[in-house]
Amino acid sequence: MTEEDLHAADDRAVGVGEELREHEVRTALLDLLAEVGTVTATEAASRLGYSSGLCSFHLRQLDRHGYIEEAPHGGGRARPWRLRRKSAAAPDGPVEEQFGDLARGLEDESWQRWLTQREEAPSAWRHDEAFSSVTYLTPEEMRRVADTIRRALAPYQDREQRPLARPDGARPVALISRLFPLLPHPAEGADQD
Repeated sequence: MTEEDLHAADDRAVGVGEELREHEVRTALLDLLAEVGTVTATEAASRLGYSSGLCSFHLRQLDRHGYIEEAPHGGGRARPWRLRRKSAAAPDGPVEEQFGDLARGLEDESWQRWLTQREEAPSAWRHDEAFSSVTYLTPEEMRRVADTIRRALAPYQDREQRPLARPDGARPVALISRLFPLLPHPAEGADQD
């Protein structure tokens, strides 16, 4: 009996369309995907300390239940996975919105873990660059600010897919930007146009 067999019994009764129970390996995989973007079972096993077979099994379970999807790749045996992205036809948001409620929850969870465990990080990594700002923008200006942020990050995006492009000492860093209008409270009666 393998490690995968031990965990498979938990999921045999779970079918497509049914709720997938929380499991520490699946939670760790979703957290890792939220951090690094794409990962193969072998890469996940190396980072998380589980066997590649166990990671592969749980990645397939997450795919079967719609949490993740196979990421585009150039063929070969490696099978990279990523958090499921909204389709262009999805009526409930723009294509640029890459993460749903699940990913936002993982972002918040990762932030809380950082706050409680940062003293365990190497000294060079104990500092974060968190900031927030409120400013008055038009919808077009808000889009331009978002495009500026995307362009600033573009030179680093291929490092997710190409580990050899990462300089020595590089680690996954959560880069989270949320630009949204601040709506008045209903009691204030402000104009909401």
